[in-house]
Amino acid sequence: MSELSAVQRKFVLHWGEMGNRWGINRTMAQVHALLYLSAEPLHAEHIQDTLQVARSNVSNCLRELQGWGVVRVVHVLGDRRDHFETLSDVWELFRVVLEERKRREIDPTLAILEECIAEAEQAGKPEQHTRERLEAMREFFTTVTVWYSEVSRLPQPALRGFLRMGSKLKRMLSSG
Repeated sequence: MSELSAVQRKFVLHWGEMGNRWGINRTMAQVHALLYLSAEPLHAEHIQDTLQVARSNVSNCLRELQGWGVVRVVHVLGDRRDHFETLSDVWELFRVVLEERKRREIDPTLAILEECIAEAEQAGKPEQHTRERLEAMREFFTTVTVWYSEVSRLPQPALRGFLRMGSKLKRMLSSG
């Protein structure tokens, strides 16, 4: 990470660690952090040299980040190489990440819960306890999904206001 300032290096390393804790490849998170901090789109070789990682690793990370919808290919006049940039709006970035995590994690879980509940119902009394537990979990995931769908449709200024309400919202809901 020779071309990075001390602040940039600190953030890129931290973002990699956080990505690892979130179940995301450390290098992928570092590539994302580097693109986020960059004032202009970067080509893969630049990313490779800056992060000191293998070209194949950079390619895989860029492909995965594109699959998540947070990185896109851009072309730079006079350069035939693909360059990459990430979303610069933090609110949009996290909206896209949340939507993708929902699609990859919550939606398949809901589908499996439905299947398991149907099978437990067919099994009858021996699976009653299991069915009840699975139904409680399905209700939780369904409620969260409905809430997420409603909140994700809010215009960004309204979403910001909603999230900034914090303790005011808690007081308002507890007083009723």
